[in-house]
Amino acid sequence: MFYFSIFFQYAAQYLKTRLSYRTDLVIELFSDLLSQAVNLIFILVVFGHTTLLAGWNREEIIFIYGFFLVPYALFSSFFNIWDFNDRYIVKGEMDRVLTRPIHSLFQIVIERMELESMFGAVTGIVIMFYAGSRLGMELSWYDPFVFFVFVVGGAFIYAGIFISLAAISFWSDSKTDIMPMMYNIGNYGRYPVDIYNSVIRFVLTWVLPFAFVGVYPAAFFLGRSEWYGYAFLTPLMGVIFLGLAIFLWNAGVKRYRGAGN
Repeated sequence: MFYFSIFFQYAAQYLKTRLSYRTDLVIELFSDLLSQAVNLIFILVVFGHTTLLAGWNREEIIFIYGFFLVPYALFSSFFNIWDFNDRYIVKGEMDRVLTRPIHSLFQIVIERMELESMFGAVTGIVIMFYAGSRLGMELSWYDPFVFFVFVVGGAFIYAGIFISLAAISFWSDSKTDIMPMMYNIGNYGRYPVDIYNSVIRFVLTWVLPFAFVGVYPAAFFLGRSEWYGYAFLTPLMGVIFLGLAIFLWNAGVKRYRGAGN
């Protein structure tokens, strides 16, 4: 309950800050919406030249993209640690974090939250409903619960991968470009894995399992029974990768010796 209380206090203060500059917030939301629209237009352009992509039609690909936006929005809202190395290690802010009686990772998560990114989840759900209506999909009573579990699992996978990358900074404080590269690799999870060769499919499934953020769980709702086994692995993969990330983080914190020259 203590952690929940701290979280909601931080969230309330963050919203007050953002709402103090409403024009800036509106522009940011519009920018995100425009970015998502560009990605959607790209899908439409591709299907302007073909009717099927590795056996998937246009509405199915759009549905996968819409699903992908939901866990990605959850991740983007709470795990903005792409600049962890520069801000907390190189500039020494980690020393401040470690003086407080609360887990260091939790502090960084709530300090770096961007709740406006949750708007992407709304966009994703709208896209899913549009594609689902075109496909004639019908919801079962358990689908909302399965959807919630899959979304949380997908967000955990993203969080686990990027927390693990951030934890590397405890062993090496040199600047690298691995974070932007990983963001780009994550975009491959928006599309069916069977459009890639076997090596990329293996990487997206078992090494950097971004396929569990988009195509695998979405395939369950699309009735693609050949992917059901992978779909139900989504929450397990999320727990495994997030658990591994927290383990690496804790090990890195124990090794951390503070800022200095």
